[in-house]
Amino acid sequence: MGANETREVKKKSFLQGAAILAGAAVLIKLMGAFFRIPLANIIGAVGMGYYQTAYPIYNLFLTISTAGIPVAISRMVAERCAEGNHYEAHRVFKVSFLLLLIIGTLSSSILYFGADAYAKSANMDEAVLAIRAIAPALLLVSLMAAFRGYFQGTQNMKPTACSQIFEQLFRVAVGLTLAIVLAKKGLEVAAAGASFGATAGSAFGLLVIALIYLLHKKAIAQKIRRSGSKSSGESSGRILVRIFIIALPITIGAAIMPLMNMIDLQIVMNRLVDIGYTSESAQAMYGELSGFAAPLINLPQVLIQAIAISLVPTIAAAHQRRDMEFLRFNVSTGLRTAMIIAMPCAFGMMTLSEPIMLLLYPLEKASAVSAAPLLFILALGIIFLSGIQTLTGILQGIGKQNIPVRNLFIGALVKVACTFYLTGVESINVKGAAIGTVATYIVTFLLNLAAVKKYTKADFSAGQVFLRPLISVLAMSVCAWGAHRLIVGVLGNSLATLLAVAVGGIVYIVMIFATKTITPQELSMLPKGDKIAKLAGKFGK
Repeated sequence: MGANETREVKKKSFLQGAAILAGAAVLIKLMGAFFRIPLANIIGAVGMGYYQTAYPIYNLFLTISTAGIPVAISRMVAERCAEGNHYEAHRVFKVSFLLLLIIGTLSSSILYFGADAYAKSANMDEAVLAIRAIAPALLLVSLMAAFRGYFQGTQNMKPTACSQIFEQLFRVAVGLTLAIVLAKKGLEVAAAGASFGATAGSAFGLLVIALIYLLHKKAIAQKIRRSGSKSSGESSGRILVRIFIIALPITIGAAIMPLMNMIDLQIVMNRLVDIGYTSESAQAMYGELSGFAAPLINLPQVLIQAIAISLVPTIAAAHQRRDMEFLRFNVSTGLRTAMIIAMPCAFGMMTLSEPIMLLLYPLEKASAVSAAPLLFILALGIIFLSGIQTLTGILQGIGKQNIPVRNLFIGALVKVACTFYLTGVESINVKGAAIGTVATYIVTFLLNLAAVKKYTKADFSAGQVFLRPLISVLAMSVCAWGAHRLIVGVLGNSLATLLAVAVGGIVYIVMIFATKTITPQELSMLPKGDKIAKLAGKFGK
């Protein structure tokens, strides 16, 4: 195989891995929407406040348990597989599995037994049951992370995608069923039932990926025998040290935002009470922010995460080989792909913020209307958050994992300052928290972009990466807004919104090919992308 052919295969493998994870992410988020939207209509803004209170602390512990270690496993497994040492690659998995078993058990226990103290500190005593119901998921997800890191290190993204899909499927089915059944017992019990869905889902997800591992066990053993690999003499302790060296800065960086969200909860609740809102009104407003508007921002985030996960090993390999041309290609392609995904999501939600909220929460119209301005503000942050995720993956790949941590910490300080001041302004109130979040993303994005330019010498084309997608989304937004205004009086909000989204989507797809934001050659690198590339070529002429 020649050098050019080898490089083309590598490019395809990066995009194919991202496509597999992105496809799973879309399905997962659709199931999540099917869960959250009826849940909000069942338990309302106050119940969503109880439910959402469990997540900042849960996400913090989950980040500590699983954020950096799977990346470390993936990188270390990939390094050993590249050397043909499949025995040592499997040893990394076994050592890390035991490590995550210990971490998961500790974090799960702390969350369960500390639920009462945390709920009191957040002025949300009714959320204790929801916090305890989700605590066992920390152990189960930690064990899943070991399997996922191992398979990703072997460049096999399918087990991760399958386990994620089954995890979400059972989370939705169990959580929604329990919320409906337990609604008669009160909002706090129904919220706990919904929260337990995460525990049930993680149990099924772990079962699925463990079965996939067992099905691969024979092939793994054959690879070990065929390669003739032997122990390098590296002790389990040394493997643990290497895992911690790689994982620690990544974990710290990933923990900053969940920690800030915990602080955000305290600030928002207390500042709203300070300016005259009752505790129940403040809880409802926080529910509108965290339970109604914020979840919609997560769809593009998980898509970009798929890109970042696939980028890390590709960037790391190119950096190790000193193949700067291939590295810069991936840097530019990764950021451009992030913008192509993020911009239409952001502008679409901004353009149709109130119609979207009324479509999704028809039984909570007052809360939906109140949450619409929050969605409008947070939607702008999608662009910068997507850039942060992609650039962080690049910096991790070139061994500069400390830089995103520093930059995110600076951004988090901006968030605290903005949220504290703006939420205390009566005319702004809870919108101040949304503004603080967007300010954080902008600051962090700009700092990460400067670092990537400095260390990779990548030459970003502003027109290709930012301007062309912007032209496309502006055309999309105008058409979507016009379509909704034209037909809402005839068809009603729900149908008008769905048709407006469809019109906007079609216009955007046509525009990205017409403006050559994405080329047919790039599309051909995707799984079975040749047919799409031929069709796209017609628009680019």
